[in-house]
Amino acid sequence: MKNVVLIGATGFVGSAVLNELLERGHQVTAVVRNVAKLLKHEHLIAVEADVADVDRIADIARGKDAVISAYNPGWTNPNIAELIRNNYPKILDAAKKSGVPRILIVGGAGTLFVKPGLRVVDSGAIPAEIMDGVRPLGDFYLNDLMKENVIDWVFFSPAGAFDEDGKRTKVFRLGKDDLITDADGRSHISVQDYAVAMVDELEKPTHHKERFTIGY
Repeated sequence: MKNVVLIGATGFVGSAVLNELLERGHQVTAVVRNVAKLLKHEHLIAVEADVADVDRIADIARGKDAVISAYNPGWTNPNIAELIRNNYPKILDAAKKSGVPRILIVGGAGTLFVKPGLRVVDSGAIPAEIMDGVRPLGDFYLNDLMKENVIDWVFFSPAGAFDEDGKRTKVFRLGKDDLITDADGRSHISVQDYAVAMVDELEKPTHHKERFTIGY
C-alpha cells in the first residue's frame, strides 16, 4: 500500500485517479477546494488547501510516498492560463520541500509530437477555447520539469481525447513523446484506463524524470 497526496481529487481526471487508488487499497490524502464534494472512505483523508500555499502543501505531503497532481483550475475559468503558470511551479516546489521522493503529474497532450518536429499544440488540432489551459501546462513541462533534477518526476500525457463513455479495460498502449493513434487514426483513451496506468506507475515505477503517454 502506498500513502499518497492527490491534488485535484474532485476533477474529471482526479476523481478517476482517486477511485483507482482507493480500489487498490492505497491511503490517500486528497487536497481539494471543497471537501464536501468527496465521499467518505476509510482510506481517504480530505484536506481543504490552496495549492499556491507552498508551505501548507509541503506539510501535507511530508512523509508520504508520492504526490499525484491532477490540478486544473477549470477549463471555463477565465484565469486558467495565469493559474497554471503560477501554481504548477509552486506544486513542484512544495513536493520538493516536503522531501517526498516522487511526484506524478497529470499532463496534457499538447507537447506530444504528431510527426517529427511538430507538436500537437502547434498542429492546429487544439480548439482555441481550451488553448489557454493547454499551452501553459506544456510550457511548464518543457521549461520547468525537463530541467528538474532534484525530485523524481513523471509527466503523464493522455491521448488526444478522453472517451465520453469510456470503460476500465486495462488494455492500452504506452509510449514516450509521440501521440498514440489507433488503426483509424484516432488518439483516445478512457479516463478510467488513464487512471489505471497512473496507479500502475505509482506501484511499479518504470519512468523517471521523463514523460510518458497512453492510447488505444
